[in-house]
Amino acid sequence: MGLITIETFATLDLVGQAPGGPEEDPEGGFPFGGWQAPLLDDVGGDQVAAAYRGTDALLLGRRTYDIFAAYWPHQQGGPDDDIAALFNRIPKYVASRGTPDLSWAGSTLLGPDLPAAVREVRDRHEDVKVVGSLDLVQTLLRERLFDRLDLWLHPITLGVGKRLFEGGVVPTSLTLLDPPVAGPSGTVYLRYALADGTPRTGDMGAPDRGLTEA
Repeated sequence: MGLITIETFATLDLVGQAPGGPEEDPEGGFPFGGWQAPLLDDVGGDQVAAAYRGTDALLLGRRTYDIFAAYWPHQQGGPDDDIAALFNRIPKYVASRGTPDLSWAGSTLLGPDLPAAVREVRDRHEDVKVVGSLDLVQTLLRERLFDRLDLWLHPITLGVGKRLFEGGVVPTSLTLLDPPVAGPSGTVYLRYALADGTPRTGDMGAPDRGLTEA
């Protein structure tokens, strides 16, 4: 069984909508499309490139798939050649209730039982990446159908827009895999793994703060 990693760019108030450009996802009249662009730096670029090394499949929602399919097939030979070559070569699995145009080579529509279809993808591949696709991410979080979360937190707040953790997320524990790394723009890169169990509680006012004496 492989690993499913959610790759997410978010603001400090965890808005993840349309980081890449004004037309990426204007749903709800979102006025901040492209908020990530002024915060890009070489450190973040290197982190993203490293995160995708070894990826052998993409798991995408319909909107993100359409954006990628219109962009990446035309980028080989450009500044993003390595990622373009990777994305164009590996299988793409698309979650959609409709009938999207899957003309991008290697694209497959997932079946109507999304959790079961995602489990099949994880069984078939070693390193599956979920990029963007916030609606799909809500399902993966709710079903605990992910193994890793790579989160880039950017030093802005927006107050509006689709957020990373909303829509019925279940209580979940995560383990930090590496020390946080900040780039010159102030963006902080955090890598988490899904942990067993649910979050614990305690009493900060208790003498032992909830700890049992030996």
